[in-house]
Amino acid sequence: MSNVSAGFRLVRAGWVLVREGVVAALPGEELSGLPKFGWRMARLFTRRRALAYERSDRLAKAVVRLGPSYVKLGQFLATRPDVVGNDMALDLATLQDKMHTFPRAEAIAAIEASLGRKIGDLYTQFGDPVAAASIAQVHAADAVHDGIATKVAVKVIRPGVRRHFFQDLESYFLAARLQEKYILSSRRLRPVEVTQTLAQTTKIEMDLRLEAAALSELGESTRDDPGFRVPSVDWERTGRDVLTMEWVDGVKMNDIAGLEAAGHDLKAIAANLIQSFLRHTLRDGFFHADMHPGNLFVEANGTIVAVDLGIAGRLGKKERRFLAEILYGFITRDYLRVAEVHFEAGYVPRQHNVAAFAQAIRAIGEPIHGQPAETISMAKLLTLLFEVTELFDMATRPELILLQKTMVVVEGVARTLDPAFNMWKTAEPVVGDWISGNLGPRGMMIDARDGARALLTLARQIPELAARTDRLSREIDLMAEHGLRFDETTADAIGKAEARYSRSGRWALWVIALTLVYIAWTII
Repeated sequence: MSNVSAGFRLVRAGWVLVREGVVAALPGEELSGLPKFGWRMARLFTRRRALAYERSDRLAKAVVRLGPSYVKLGQFLATRPDVVGNDMALDLATLQDKMHTFPRAEAIAAIEASLGRKIGDLYTQFGDPVAAASIAQVHAADAVHDGIATKVAVKVIRPGVRRHFFQDLESYFLAARLQEKYILSSRRLRPVEVTQTLAQTTKIEMDLRLEAAALSELGESTRDDPGFRVPSVDWERTGRDVLTMEWVDGVKMNDIAGLEAAGHDLKAIAANLIQSFLRHTLRDGFFHADMHPGNLFVEANGTIVAVDLGIAGRLGKKERRFLAEILYGFITRDYLRVAEVHFEAGYVPRQHNVAAFAQAIRAIGEPIHGQPAETISMAKLLTLLFEVTELFDMATRPELILLQKTMVVVEGVARTLDPAFNMWKTAEPVVGDWISGNLGPRGMMIDARDGARALLTLARQIPELAARTDRLSREIDLMAEHGLRFDETTADAIGKAEARYSRSGRWALWVIALTLVYIAWTII
């Protein structure tokens, strides 16, 4: 029955998108057959007043009408231009996480339940909400630390948001399975895996202890960085549903007039923002992945303070080397090396030709060298690169897509502060330092040290590996002699699971079809 209810919710979501003109705003003239017929029907059912809005406004209204979980879905898909396309990703990126506030009394109840203490024991003063998003809202409060009263920001989970999200998540998985089953070209994008990623990231975002841990980790790694920091966490007043942190006094980075009035050097702030982001990405492999200007403050001394670390990105050493070598290869016009890096990292299947792939890379790189440096976008370069890799069956890499999305946002903020911003010149000190330290002689010594440690670990496991090999050899001999057999219980369980999957899928399709007929009948 879960598939049936998921089907109902999916049909409702599709109907809202149709009525708000989102489907009608898609480039349907390029379609043919049944998809084009569906697009034309969607135009007939669109609200007349919706036709007056831009596509991004239609999308924002539809998503807000569907509720907080769809706002979060939209924001997540904005990080996946490989799935929804660049234009739609840009529209989704404009979704503002501004929701109606919930009552102060409900926030107090959530805090007391999470921390097991009365609100008066935690804070000397607890104010009304100052901001509300899809998952949580923020209150201003006062707390006593070491006998000193300090102002803090208290983030509280929205009541009932987990239940609503996991109900909607069932319909997301149903849509992903149907897409993967019936749209063969979408399988490369792994829609079910994308939905699983959404589920995992949102689970993390809904546990504010994990956001507090991310703030703490980023705070430690950036402790000595010039001009960048994150708020400190009050662990005594932090739990699953509440996060208490330092109050930040500063000007939001989307307030250009306010920054200028405060006397800040906008060019210096833009350079500091990009260098900080690249430093976190390459040096630490851990970066703030939601660095839109609403989450960035500038203090009186010019220090950038990043808040709201619910979404964070991680890159392993291989991915960091991959990124650095690609950027360096484009700078030096060594397209063959850029292609080889893709193959060495295992991102492009071996059946493809390295030279042919290098030719495709050259088609991206050569036009760049004929432009002024300040007009070249590093984020756009990565976008074009991922488009080309699709031709060579490069599977979706979620960690690289999240990096690309964050770079698009950060670079866009920098260019807002400084329209003549030179991305390459600004990035050169950070990227060059990382390349010299990790791809040069020092990097070779570090790799050798890591290799020696890996060999030592392997040597310690040799007795266990030998025992496993012996057991595996005996089991293979038994299979060769008697064949591979399922016991009766296993065979019965497989049959029941397959029957259940087919039956629930048919129920969902029938419910969707009957609902569509009912909607059409009521309109006619």
